Amino acid sequence: MATAMGCHSLNQSNTSSVASSVSMTQQLMPERILGKTQVKLPILGLGGAGRTPLSQPGQEQDAIALIEKALTLGIRYFDTAHSYGPSETYLGKILPQYRDRVYINTKTDACDYDRAWRELEESLQNLNTDYLDSWQMHHVSFHEEVDQILSPNGAMKAFQEAKEQGIIKYIGITGHHEPDAIAAALERGNFDTTLICLNAADIHHPRPFSTTVLPIAQAKNVGVIAMKVPAYGRLLQPHLLNGMEAAMGYSLSLPGVHCCVIAAENPTQLESNVKVAQQYQPLTPEAMTKIANLTINAGDDGSFFRRWT
Repeated sequence: MATAMGCHSLNQSNTSSVASSVSMTQQLMPERILGKTQVKLPILGLGGAGRTPLSQPGQEQDAIALIEKALTLGIRYFDTAHSYGPSETYLGKILPQYRDRVYINTKTDACDYDRAWRELEESLQNLNTDYLDSWQMHHVSFHEEVDQILSPNGAMKAFQEAKEQGIIKYIGITGHHEPDAIAAALERGNFDTTLICLNAADIHHPRPFSTTVLPIAQAKNVGVIAMKVPAYGRLLQPHLLNGMEAAMGYSLSLPGVHCCVIAAENPTQLESNVKVAQQYQPLTPEAMTKIANLTINAGDDGSFFRRWT
């Protein structure tokens, strides 16, 4: 049986400068309870893949600058995955100093017990921590994957053992492509969180996440994290949405959504996103309809990430 990797040599003495900025800034960002986890988090977290130095080899200096900026801006939710290149390793160079103040989530796309355990051990080493706040099953797309994950020797067995041993706090599942598979998993398994694609163009897709997954998540009090909010910026083109305010406002105003994760290309862009989150106010149904109507003709710009299946 696998065991957690220790990080007892972490230096806790050089945290004061960033920590003081965090305490002053984070109050400006609205917070919500992440479903049944009962963890209170700011509505915006930092994504660890996509158009960001966090997932790019050879960009450690830029990645660290971005992580440090996130901390000073009050970001506490950091999202990554075993398959995101150097993302875990970059985060592991900074976040251990603030371990009791940040929520770290990583993922594995392993469907079987043995590989899931191996990847968990590697992720803990990369992140330089001995526990995860959340560990998620990555981009689950097919009912066959759900069957394998929940089988007697599937990944869920590793997740449950890790949770029982205190190596992870919460179990999650993520999906980019087929909401039916995520809905089925939530019905069949005991999940604490789900990370799904929720943006203003989702409702126009023939298989929307918002109408398929969110009602089940709400009924089970599953913590919902929205991703692909601006569709890697494609929804922010002049002929579509008029800015991140509309993109983030729409996703965060969907019933049952607790927060969102958005990647950033640089500290300046991150600061802009945080300012939008700080100013967020829930949208009325009428305002959400107007925003969604702007994306009716978004086509591939709004759902390019779903074309795999």
